[in-house]
Amino acid sequence: MKNGELYKVRPINDLKDMLNSSAEIYGDKAAFLSKPKGGSDYIPISYKQYKSDVDAMGTALIDLGLKNRKIALIGENRYEWSISYLSVVNGTGVIVPLDKELPANEIELLLKRSEADAIIYSESVKDKIEPLYEKSTSIRYFISMDKEKNDGSILSFHLLLQKGHNLLKEGKRDFIDAKIDATEMTALLFTSGTTETAKAVMLSHKNIAENLMGMCSMLYIDEKDTFLSVLPIHHTYECTCGFLCQIYRGCTIAYCEGLRHIVKNLKESKATMMLGVPLIFESMYRQIMNQAIKSKGEKKIKLAIKLSDILGKIGIDIRKKIFKQIHEALGGHIRLFISGAAGIDPQIAKGFRELGIFLVQGYGLTECAPIVAVNRDIYYKDEAAGLPLPDLQVEIDNPDEDGIGEIKCKGASVMLGYYENPEATAAAIKDGWFYTGDSGFFDKDGFIHITGRKKNVIITGNGKNVFPEEIETLLNRSPYIKESLVYGKGQSDGDTIICAKIVPDIDKIKEDKENNLLTDESIEKIIDIEVRNINKTMTNYKHIKEITLKEEEFVKTTTKKIKRHEELKD
Repeated sequence: MKNGELYKVRPINDLKDMLNSSAEIYGDKAAFLSKPKGGSDYIPISYKQYKSDVDAMGTALIDLGLKNRKIALIGENRYEWSISYLSVVNGTGVIVPLDKELPANEIELLLKRSEADAIIYSESVKDKIEPLYEKSTSIRYFISMDKEKNDGSILSFHLLLQKGHNLLKEGKRDFIDAKIDATEMTALLFTSGTTETAKAVMLSHKNIAENLMGMCSMLYIDEKDTFLSVLPIHHTYECTCGFLCQIYRGCTIAYCEGLRHIVKNLKESKATMMLGVPLIFESMYRQIMNQAIKSKGEKKIKLAIKLSDILGKIGIDIRKKIFKQIHEALGGHIRLFISGAAGIDPQIAKGFRELGIFLVQGYGLTECAPIVAVNRDIYYKDEAAGLPLPDLQVEIDNPDEDGIGEIKCKGASVMLGYYENPEATAAAIKDGWFYTGDSGFFDKDGFIHITGRKKNVIITGNGKNVFPEEIETLLNRSPYIKESLVYGKGQSDGDTIICAKIVPDIDKIKEDKENNLLTDESIEKIIDIEVRNINKTMTNYKHIKEITLKEEEFVKTTTKKIKRHEELKD
């Protein structure tokens, strides 16, 4: 591997092997920092305790008759969710993680599609789940993470866990001795989209274990790290990279109490790493810089960045000292942010690094368990999605004159297929290659660059391809634009014009008007000037010709991706 050897990782055959070996190696070390309901402090839970709880819950689930069955799991990021996940996949059956933000009717449809026999859920979604008991569904067991006692049809998670511990003491070993077939389906994951079109991705132990080993060989993560778990854990990005990866490497996982508590929880947990999406990091960076500029002045901040850059070139790193306040505001221990789910503006990654906080981005899909490529901590390009994982073949299919084509991959972390959908599987996997639906290219150093979703590409009248994501990045750099959505609109003459829906940052506009940094013009005029300036930086066929302003933010998935087609369906 160019610019640095791969990091050594211990081989694992499956997730059961991973948990057993981690419990042996890390024993009494904290695997989790959890906050009980109403608790103000994080309470540590050791690796030994976690393995014991997983074994107990798995034993109890098998005792209920759920061996080889599908079990749905829905709720916020919490310790009980993590117990449930591995207690199902490590010897009971197939896990079906669901998005807690979905409306009740969609959850019901996904439960039917997955043919789940049981559901483990938290109090936060009980109003969506418990009414399903009255309906004739396939679900035999409703298991509540929060009920203290069994309530007729609804079982208490904690009583079940207690029962499992008792069964283990009595010598019941069905779960502990269960053999894992690493090539069989172990997880059924619904992709984002409406429930009718959402595909159910089938992943095996091998898919996930291979992805964990490949990813950890590229980024240095060890038992001294504490991860703040922020993103929805049902999503494969957070589940593999913010939960399973940490258990594999001996880290501690601290659960975030919600997006507005990120900064508080970073301090309380002394987190060293956090996984996020561009929207979270862009918002954090803007807030940090705005506060720093207010307190120190823009000239001083720019001078400090320039000075630390110059000293950095001769091996002197003063960033943590010179930007001490910023580091303390983020808890004082953060060393690495990892961004995924969508491309991040390279200027944000560079901006964090100038402050002494490393930010790398990666690229993946649920169908690839999920990581395909990642920037390394010792070899990176802010504008690239990263380098392919070591044992994954990645190629560009049918590249054009600029080397851009559809990204395809082949390897042990590529899914088994789509559940009960042979047509979709055959369309996505050809000759062992998974076709991602993303367009991109390789540069001369082997980094993958994503140009956008193949289905989002705008083809102009003269046959030029315009990737909306590229223009959105430029628009979102404006301090007066909160978010944007770029699309093409056909004209009667056969041409296609570039249009943009824009959500202005009203607070920033107001603030700058009050500070006389903006003339008292209408919001429409201010945004129009911003768009004209951006147009000047692009070739003519990419120019935005039509703007629509929106007051409300765009509808998003739980990983904060704009639901593009929902926004453009009118």
